[in-house]
Amino acid sequence: MSIDANIVEGRNQPTDRKFAQYVRIAINSANELEAHLIMARDIGAMKAGDYARLREQLIQVRKMLHGLANRLLNLPKSSEPAAD
Repeated sequence: MSIDANIVEGRNQPTDRKFAQYVRIAINSANELEAHLIMARDIGAMKAGDYARLREQLIQVRKMLHGLANRLLNLPKSSEPAAD
C-alpha cells in the first residue's frame, strides 16, 4: 500500500523533479516490502515458492519505478510548469 500511496501523493507535485522524489520513496517502500517478504519466508509464514513468485513481481515493479524516476529526471525543463 505504501508504494502506490507514494506514487499518488507524488503525482500532485508541482514539478517532475518533485514527483521523482516520491517515486524514489516508493522504491524505498519496495525495498522495505522485500525485507518483509524475506522475514515471512524465514520464519515460515510463507512458502518458499510463494516468496520466489512475489519477489519476482516486486523486482519488476522496482524496475518500472526506476524507469519512471529516470524518465522524470531526464525530461526537458520545458515540461515543468513555470515557477511563480
